[in-house]
Amino acid sequence: MKRLLVLALALLLAIPTFAQKIKVACVGDSITYGMTITDREHDSYPAQLQALLGDGYEVGNFGKSGATLLRRGHRPYMQQAEYQQALAFAGDIVVIHLGINDTDPRDWPVCGIDFVKDYLALVESLREANPQAQFYIARMTPLGASHYRLLTGNIPYHRHIQHAIETVARESGARLIDFYEPLIARPDLLPDAVHPNAEGAGILARTVYSAITGDFGGLQLSPYYSDNMVLPRDKRFAIAGTADAGEKVTVRLGRKKYTATAGADGRWCVQAGPFKATESTTLRIGTRSRKLSFRNVAIGELWLCSGQSNMEFELRQCNDPEGTPDAGLRLFDSKCRWRTDAVAWPAEALDATDRLAHFQEASWSAATAENEAVFSAVGYWFGKTLRDSLGVPVGLICNAVGGSPVEAWIDRTTLEDGFPEILPNWWQNGLVMPWVRQRAAQNLSGANRRHPYQPAYLFDAAIRPMDHFPITGVLWYQGESNAHDVAVFERLFPLLVDSWRGFFGDVPFYYAQLSYMERPLWPEFRAAQERLVTCRPGLGMVVTFDLGMAYEVHYPNKKPVGERFARLVLGGNTN
Repeated sequence: MKRLLVLALALLLAIPTFAQKIKVACVGDSITYGMTITDREHDSYPAQLQALLGDGYEVGNFGKSGATLLRRGHRPYMQQAEYQQALAFAGDIVVIHLGINDTDPRDWPVCGIDFVKDYLALVESLREANPQAQFYIARMTPLGASHYRLLTGNIPYHRHIQHAIETVARESGARLIDFYEPLIARPDLLPDAVHPNAEGAGILARTVYSAITGDFGGLQLSPYYSDNMVLPRDKRFAIAGTADAGEKVTVRLGRKKYTATAGADGRWCVQAGPFKATESTTLRIGTRSRKLSFRNVAIGELWLCSGQSNMEFELRQCNDPEGTPDAGLRLFDSKCRWRTDAVAWPAEALDATDRLAHFQEASWSAATAENEAVFSAVGYWFGKTLRDSLGVPVGLICNAVGGSPVEAWIDRTTLEDGFPEILPNWWQNGLVMPWVRQRAAQNLSGANRRHPYQPAYLFDAAIRPMDHFPITGVLWYQGESNAHDVAVFERLFPLLVDSWRGFFGDVPFYYAQLSYMERPLWPEFRAAQERLVTCRPGLGMVVTFDLGMAYEVHYPNKKPVGERFARLVLGGNTN
């Protein structure tokens, strides 16, 4: 009998033990619950998180539609059955997304002073259920521009609550994760202006998955990093990207070496330079798992040329169409996949534009007869003049979009703070130029889809992908699509400068005044542009009145415009 007991014990010990699943409790409101998602059992963000994490995890969805964080709110989460279920679940990992419903005028203005205290109480109660639990507190998802309370307080309340959430994360020792930034550029994923659809929920699931696992897809950089690129001379600048959390990143530029460690959010950054101008060097960026090498990198002047069609106007179309191939002049030509001509777009254009894929893929290349011909004429003559005068490499990025209004180039947050009334129902909004709305309706065939003329769209599609790429300065030629209302433009233009300087740093910003043309409002508009040159430091304006044509908005004499921009740079002529 004793021998049998010993044998049985040996067999028992030989049976493999299976690790207990890690429990993930997703606490929140209707966004966690998956409201408006047709198949929420499979497509809510907790359900998609379960699929990403796999069998080693058990994800529980404890979302309650309409729940407030505030305990004196109209539907306190801590008074709901879902809260009791979350306590009983005792998650090893707790992800909390609450606050959206607290933007209600019944809640934040009345008892918002309790928000931090109430949030800390919620965290502490869930921690008591599992003292070893790890906590992830999410910044709130954005509200869409069509939200019915956009102009009546919700956006300021939303902003105040975001700051309170950041305070809670610090005081509780929780990890702060971001549900706002991944969706702010995708209002199409918030069909009712509040709740993400299945695709939006998938983005939230990936955000939580990366925070838990540290998997951010390995080393990645903006597409503006490529062979033949240009980096700015004579100043310090950032080289940044993403990598898996905790990965060591090594950056070698020429003979200089820099290191960084990717943070918990996957972001890493090194400050490089200053460097003297050079025609060619190598940039190497690597982690243990991936190595990137960019050859023939130049260091010199790096300018962004943007705006609408007179900046887009190609060299081959102008009076001086012949460029000079030059290995020291580097071009990055970001062209639209679909032009905003007077046509209805096909379904593939609508779908791609919704996904912010409105621009063709591009990369840096040295100036040749072929690529100069289709590059911005203003940009080319500006770059050539700098090359001839300074003798240093010059890099030019052009992402101009014909017909685009200035509000399309300003980020959503800046518009919310400075001009929120231009956001709702933009296709019917009288603050948007009628021609702009009519052309967008023509392209979209009346469908309520995204369009490059939509406020904030071009910032999201053209500027945000640059990921703070270190430019020297900006050349801007735009205004024709805002000339209907001078007062509106005078409010918007300073917001554009603030938006881009918030993204690129305090760079020079030079712009072209509209040319002569027989349009009754243009003289008043030009006067406003002249006044605006003092609205911010570091601005400069070039005059084009003598170059225009009475009945043609796209005058072909672009060489003087580029040269005048160059003289602003060479003379340091700013206010």
